[in-house]
Amino acid sequence: MPKAPPSLPAARLDRDASTPLWRQLAADLRDRSDAGEFTGGFPGELALGVQYSVSRHTVREALRQLRADGVISTGRGRRPRLAAPDPVIAQPTGMAYSLFSSVEACGLVQTSVVRVLTVRADGVIAPRLGLEESTPLVHLERLRLADGRPLALDRVWLPASIGEPLLDVDFRRTSLYEELARTGIPVTGGQETVRAVVPSRAEHDALGLRPPSAVFSVERTGTSSGVPVEWRHTLIRADRFALTSTLDPRPGATEPPSGDLPASTLTPSLG
Repeated sequence: MPKAPPSLPAARLDRDASTPLWRQLAADLRDRSDAGEFTGGFPGELALGVQYSVSRHTVREALRQLRADGVISTGRGRRPRLAAPDPVIAQPTGMAYSLFSSVEACGLVQTSVVRVLTVRADGVIAPRLGLEESTPLVHLERLRLADGRPLALDRVWLPASIGEPLLDVDFRRTSLYEELARTGIPVTGGQETVRAVVPSRAEHDALGLRPPSAVFSVERTGTSSGVPVEWRHTLIRADRFALTSTLDPRPGATEPPSGDLPASTLTPSLG
């Protein structure tokens, strides 16, 4: 059989490589999808087998991977089709917000996998809360899921005097802020810094991202009546989350922003 010309899909599979053909096929189909090639419809199993000169088993393994990655949706007797894009969670800034409430407001079910819930001292975090380095802190780490898919990796530290009553809480399906409010300590304000970062390989894996991917890195000091009660570091998938701001009028302008929403100030951070 003559070798396929370089322009044909079959030529993009290296049959001498150690990477299985189905994995190469899945990667190439993902690249074609990202390039917008399948907006008119995704090819069926038989068509893909012909295009790539591979067996039906290889095609099915590749499609299984794409389905697990959320690229396509399939069903018995149905042709594969591109999966509907995830709704983007739009979060207004300039106010104390709960990621849990923002996710639920989009009609998504938010759950969490609790990775750490313990009491320990942290000489780096405690001063950020205005505490002595040896002060015990409650540390909560969760993988936040929206409709069962990873959204954020959340790490929170609270003074033990505030957080110890929460050690018995089941955080798989509740908001930290709701639980704090139940103890009489609502989070009413604070300061937050958002940056774009490339997470570690372990964080890529936890968030279900293909490296290298950028995420939002959110660092927050939450306060209650002006007193720091939490320091939080959250990594949020940038493809599923957006921050929105209402801007103040330019100097000298007389019209306020419409809607009277809280305004936000964006300060560049260098270094």
